[in-house]
Formats: sequence, structure tokens, C-alpha cells
Amino acid sequence: MVPVHPRAALFDVGGGGPALPVCDHYAGTQARMRKSLALQAEMGPVFDVTLDCEDGAPVGGEVEHAQLLAELIASALNVHGRVGARVHPVHHPAFAQELETLVRGAGQRLAYLMVPKVRGVAEAEIACDEIDRLSRLHVKGRSIPTHVLIETHGALREVWAIAALPRVESLSFGLMDFVSAHRGAIPAIAMTAAGQFEHPLVVRAKLEIAAACHAHGKTPSHCVVTEYEDIDLLKVAAVKAARSFGYTRMWSIHPSQIHPIIDAFAPTAAEIDESVAILLAAQAADWAPISYRSGTRTALHDRASYRYFWHVLQRAQRTGQVLPAEARLAFFDSPGV
Repeated sequence: MVPVHPRAALFDVGGGGPALPVCDHYAGTQARMRKSLALQAEMGPVFDVTLDCEDGAPVGGEVEHAQLLAELIASALNVHGRVGARVHPVHHPAFAQELETLVRGAGQRLAYLMVPKVRGVAEAEIACDEIDRLSRLHVKGRSIPTHVLIETHGALREVWAIAALPRVESLSFGLMDFVSAHRGAIPAIAMTAAGQFEHPLVVRAKLEIAAACHAHGKTPSHCVVTEYEDIDLLKVAAVKAARSFGYTRMWSIHPSQIHPIIDAFAPTAAEIDESVAILLAAQAADWAPISYRSGTRTALHDRASYRYFWHVLQRAQRTGQVLPAEARLAFFDSPGV
């Protein structure tokens, strides 16, 4: 009998949520965009590249900048097909033309479109509808995923409704704009690597976004660390985002941040070994409950905990970790996987 794969045994059809790379790297100038694409081509699809129309475009040159993005995304420089773009907000005059330019010029290769500064679920729906309309017009056979930045009071208030939208794949937290929206009531230290994990209003926002995403099977993406020269600060923040706040993805704004973010979001060797052992034993038992001994501790595992260990292995693969040959063959190299 052919062993049943975890996707078939542990989840309903379409269950498990999107499997996005754990790092989302932003670049806005032409030189940095080209360097980012070259680095991704070298490292593999272990991180996404988001080319930036919002902060990268010169004022008045938004359309020309969007055309440059479309050309880069559609070019051979996009080796792995994991390049997205951030457009201007729905209420910005350049929004509609940027979307038209990107979808028409690079719709088949766009991994996603990031929409910033939505003021609630209504604006998120407008963005999704417009992306779908342009996809039907210019792209055959696919709908471009939508990512949404949560950085306004209205978006945070309606974050669960935004996460529930079928076309939304991921929500990101926009730390800087969120703090600024409080008109000085939140001190500037809350925008630092350490302070953002201490101010109650910022912590509340992060937890609401992560909870909403997990409830609706979407990917929560953690905000930036602006102190890009201090890698130790970044490492601490990334580990805290992954281990304490439930985020499964994080922004990078400098190439030096990519490796530390991937490392922080990757499971440890011990976690990988335990997950492999439990899942192979479970598969051999046709996914019935098993007893697993680790050191002096023996525990019962069933499908509920198998799901956790399967997510660990998926994260290991997305972060480029070396998996035992038996696990690769059973779970990732099988036909149709």
C-alpha cells in the first residue's frame, strides 16, 4: 500500500495555509532591486523579493517606476518566480495605473501584490477586486495573491475581517506608520528593535495581526528592524517574532538581514530530528496514534500533534535546511508533492 502523505492525512482539502518563504526582502531603487534579484538567484527561493513602488518611486515618476518593476519581474532576472511588488495605497492617484502597468506587463510572473495603508476591510476589498479584474483582463489561468499592510487604526480594528478575505494571502505589520498614527502618544523608542516588543499598544497590534492570520490560514509577516547595521539586535527581534509572537515571515530592508532572519525562523536541528522521527512513525502506523519516547519522556501523539510536526518540516524546507534522505523521499520528493 502506498503511504499516505501528511497533506492528505492531516488536512482537509486546501488546508494547511500558504507556504511562503520566511523572509520578505524590500528594494526600491534600480541598483538595489537588481542586486536583490541576483542574490535571490544565487541563494534560491528561500526569501521573497518585493520591489517597491511606494517608497521607491520618485514623486511624479510613479508610472515610469512601475514600468521598470514590471520589466524586472518579467525578465530572466526573476529566476525563481518569487518576486512581488508593493503599490501605492488604494486612495493614492497612482494606485490604479501602477496596478495596470504591473499586471499587464508582469502578471504571469508576479508572486503577489502588496497593498499598504488600507483604512479598513472595504479598501482591502477594493484592492482585491481591482487586482482580480486586471488579472482576468491580462493574465490567463491565475489570480495574483494579495498581501495587505496593517498600519492604520481602521485596518487594525478590522484585521480579522481583512484576514478572512479569500484573496488575501498574507498580512504584514507596518510598525513605523502605526506608531506615527498615534500622533506622538507612542514614543519613538517603540520603533526600535527592542522597544517595539515592549510598548503595550504595539504589542497588542502585533498579537492581533498574528492571531487573525492563524485563525484564517494566512501568513503573518513581521515588521522591519531599522537598525540594519546591528545584526545582533535583528537576531534577537527575529527570534522573538518567531518564537513568542507567532509570526512565520519577516521583512528585510538590507541584504545583511536576510540570512539572520532565515536562521531565526528556521527550526533547530533537534526540532527537525524529532519531527522526522514522529512523522515517519506516524506514517508507518497509517496516521493512527503512536507513543514516542524522547530521552526520559514518553508522550502520546495523534493527528493533532502530527500537524505541528508537519509544519516544522515544511518550515525546514522553506528555510533551506538539510533534511534526512528518508524524510525527503517520504514527504518532499514523492510524485505530486
